[in-house]
Order: sequence, then structure tokens, then C-alpha cells
Amino acid sequence: MKFSVDKHEKYVVLKLDEPCFTNDNTPKLKSEFILLNTEGFRNIVFDISAVNECNDSQDLSCLLVADRLCKAANGLFIVTGVQAPLVGIMEMSGIGESLAIVSRLDEAEDLIFMEEIEKELLGGQTKLDEI
Repeated sequence: MKFSVDKHEKYVVLKLDEPCFTNDNTPKLKSEFILLNTEGFRNIVFDISAVNECNDSQDLSCLLVADRLCKAANGLFIVTGVQAPLVGIMEMSGIGESLAIVSRLDEAEDLIFMEEIEKELLGGQTKLDEI
């Protein structure tokens, strides 16, 4: 599986450099999300701009795992770069409703920084926590 990891102070960007979600790469992605979370990254941005195919909506379940990990750590999991072929699969499976999805990486960074500032001002709680 080809991917890159770009670590920052408040977040990490994991970019999948594969054209397809498969039964082979999704378990490895889950492991990588768990590893990043145990390293202390509570905010993860997952860039799937290179991905344009998914044969089975079950392969997208790795996104829900990452989302749960980040939420448990009081952080955010954001998916960016969703290509048109994946939009339909995400809508049909309902997975898109529970994830934070933005179109570009800079939007994800802005969302994380706004959330972090809000946590500092509110003493750890955010408006998203109240919902």
C-alpha cells in the first residue's frame, strides 16, 4: 500500500496514494489510523484525492474506525479530496453523513485550527461536543 504521512503540531495528514479502496489496503489503513492515534494525534486528515474507485462499501468502514478514534481522543477526523465516483458510494452507504468531509486540504486545516482555538477558549469543550 502506498501512502504518505505529513505530521504537524496539531494534526496529521495521511494521504492514500492508491487508485482504489480494496480489501487489501483497508486493514492496513485501520492499523495506520490506530498507530497515529496512539502516537498522540487526535486530529487526522485523510486525503483520498488519488482514490477514484471502491469496489465494496464495506471497505469504507476504515473511515468510521478513524472517526471513532479521533472522537474518543476529543479530536477530529476529516476526509478531503473525495472524487465523484466515491460520492455515490458514500451516500448509498450513509457513511458520508457521519464524517466531516471537505473538498480541500486547506479547509480541513482551517476546521482543525478553529476547533482547537474553540477548545482552548471553552476549556476543552466545543460546540460539536454539545450536539
